Amino acid sequence: MKQEFDYIIVGAGSAGCVLADRLTESGAHQVLLLEAGGSDKSIFIQMPTALSYPMNSDKYAWQFETQPEFGLDGRQLHCPRGKVLGGSSSINGMVYVRGHACDFDEWEAHGASGWSYRDCLPYFRRAEQWKDGEDAYRGGDGPVATCNGNDMALNPLYQAFIDAGQQAGYPATDDYNGYQQEGFGPMHMTVDNGVRASTSNAYLRRAMKRSNLTVLTGVLSRKVLLDGKQATGIEFERGGQVQTATARKEVILSAGSVGSPQLLQLSGIGPKTVLEAAGIEVKHDLPGVGENLQDHLEVYFQYECKEPVTLNSKLGLISKGLIGTRWILFKDGLGATNHFESCAFIRSRAGLKWPNVQYHFLPAAMRYDGQAAFDGHGFQVHVGPNKPESRGRVWVTSADPKAKPGIEFNYISTEQDKQDWRDTIRLTREILTQPAMSAYRGQEIQPGKAIQSDEAIDAWVRENVESAYHPSCTCKMGSDDDVMAVLNSDCQVRGIDSLRVVDSSVFPTIPNGNLNAPTIMVAEKAADKILGKPALPAAHVPVWIADNWQNKQRSKEPETAGAN
Repeated sequence: MKQEFDYIIVGAGSAGCVLADRLTESGAHQVLLLEAGGSDKSIFIQMPTALSYPMNSDKYAWQFETQPEFGLDGRQLHCPRGKVLGGSSSINGMVYVRGHACDFDEWEAHGASGWSYRDCLPYFRRAEQWKDGEDAYRGGDGPVATCNGNDMALNPLYQAFIDAGQQAGYPATDDYNGYQQEGFGPMHMTVDNGVRASTSNAYLRRAMKRSNLTVLTGVLSRKVLLDGKQATGIEFERGGQVQTATARKEVILSAGSVGSPQLLQLSGIGPKTVLEAAGIEVKHDLPGVGENLQDHLEVYFQYECKEPVTLNSKLGLISKGLIGTRWILFKDGLGATNHFESCAFIRSRAGLKWPNVQYHFLPAAMRYDGQAAFDGHGFQVHVGPNKPESRGRVWVTSADPKAKPGIEFNYISTEQDKQDWRDTIRLTREILTQPAMSAYRGQEIQPGKAIQSDEAIDAWVRENVESAYHPSCTCKMGSDDDVMAVLNSDCQVRGIDSLRVVDSSVFPTIPNGNLNAPTIMVAEKAADKILGKPALPAAHVPVWIADNWQNKQRSKEPETAGAN
């Protein structure tokens, strides 16, 4: 293998595959893409309904664990990260949520100049191929196919949940990725004609046909090579051999919100105290590397279902075999969806300008590993506050690149985060006890009717909450006067030439939604910056904000004050 390239990209994930495609498009640049994992050609990755398998597999994911979390009674939470072509876009739930327009205006307010919604929207559109074609908000001919599954046709519970939300006083929205995020409506997914639309499928497949892209899998990146304050290449291990590759132009880290800060720190770039404690020579003291860690938590709010219409009857081996066979033959049916086909975004209290709570509705009562929660039919919502105040960190504990980093989210560590959870549990119970659900709703499985007081809710949440697998913000962009900003607004590492970070770690704050869509957008926008292209023209489009949001939590009073 030749060892010199124009660009070296570390990580073939949601961002890295986008960059590999865009940087090789012209044919003018030689690009090396390094990936720790291997091929994504597995039915368990490509069939949408099989999503719980790759996430829980050592083959396809780094199986990280958090430190004992003080705010969760010392529990350690699972934190899987993609280790396969496509990265976390090959193991995620395929939910396509861009975030609210105000999330990106918030980025700009935090010092990420040029990352407001009007600046980001053109790149969301460039990436996307929406099933209904393009409009002012949606893209029509981009690489990433998006749809809303089976259009909710396979189960009456999807529409019942949307109707219940309206009865509880919330608006409906036809397209939460368009003009109006707030409200109840159909949920969108990255699925292309029944197959997972990972960035590997959408971007990397076509890029790998070009002679100017070299992709190496099974690679452990050990550190960024530096000449003084300039990045010159990467040291990596493959097949037991330590090798180096040189970058004529830039090294780009797209190893994710755990991997990118870990690799910076292993290279001697990061907080001085962390590096010294790990026995790593300090090459550049950059205090923000690995700090500002943010995530979404969620609980499964579950009810028994009185009608035999849920997926709980489809969890046996025979049913799974039939679903899988149909998918193999036709790429449709229950195998072609993630089953999150309706959703909601609401504000948990008055005074919030945009939503901070997200619902994924699932017509089944089950765990994330695909096992049934109980015998019988049931349904659930995955729900949690999406704009936490709590901040954590990622740090290396050793100079050994094979040692797992420390990860501490510091979950639910502020009074407002605790109150947001109390509000979320009560609002969810109110929504699910509206008349629209009455024909289906049986007993509350969890939390259970006994969980009513603040203290009981707090305790139940601490015991039952799980990560939604959205770690982010650990190499944040920010202004020159922000000592904790790792990157400038061009995703360049402060104080080090020829080195960028492009992945979900660059977010200043976590958006109100799942992270795959904004990560792809960041990579699309960063590709133009890397290539010196002018930014796409800003999109000046209207965005729906609730009337009187300063004083009202929802559009109108519920039709019933809880039907149970």
